Amino acid sequence: MKGKFVTFEGPDGSGKTSVLKAIITHLDQMGINYLETREPGGNRIAEAIRQVILDKNLTEMDARTEALLYAAARRQHLVETVFPALDSGKLVLSDRYVDSSIVYQGAGRGIGEDAVAQMNNFATGGLVPNLTLYFDVAPEIGLQRIKKYRQNEIDRLDTESLAFHQRVHEAYLKLAQQETERIIKIDANQPLKNVIDDAFSQLSNKLPNFFR
Repeated sequence: MKGKFVTFEGPDGSGKTSVLKAIITHLDQMGINYLETREPGGNRIAEAIRQVILDKNLTEMDARTEALLYAAARRQHLVETVFPALDSGKLVLSDRYVDSSIVYQGAGRGIGEDAVAQMNNFATGGLVPNLTLYFDVAPEIGLQRIKKYRQNEIDRLDTESLAFHQRVHEAYLKLAQQETERIIKIDANQPLKNVIDDAFSQLSNKLPNFFR
């Protein structure tokens, strides 16, 4: 494909979405041809699935049902949104992708990281990001940030136990250690400006053709 696919990953409260928004401002100023999107979501069908997944009232949802819904939303997201953008040569930046399912459903829910990875390989046709920026923060700090800054946006996953979020964090660290070529770890405990600067520096260094 002509374009490049970059994903933003991190535990809840890592600040990755805020960093992505700041980077988008830079890209606008530079006139770079990009697409900003998110998971689950990115188009009408995937956004409808997102509403089901994150509904705080659906506490009885089975872990495998949740994982399958994420994979279904992801497939629609790719076919309708991501693949066309990559084919046209755009820089695609997505807030979450397969890594999130591996750590949240595979490790957090305990249904198996390998099983979730295989399910998503089927859903994605094997599409792997060219680059993943992973924003690392301790679960305790991330959850404190959510309570302080996102009180009106708390969803079903945000209300999980600290132990759940610790499993997610440990799984993220394991992925980062396994895939050092693709996954760039960024210290998200720093002030937000420093995190933004680090992320933009990594993005421009790893994908120089877009930042000439």
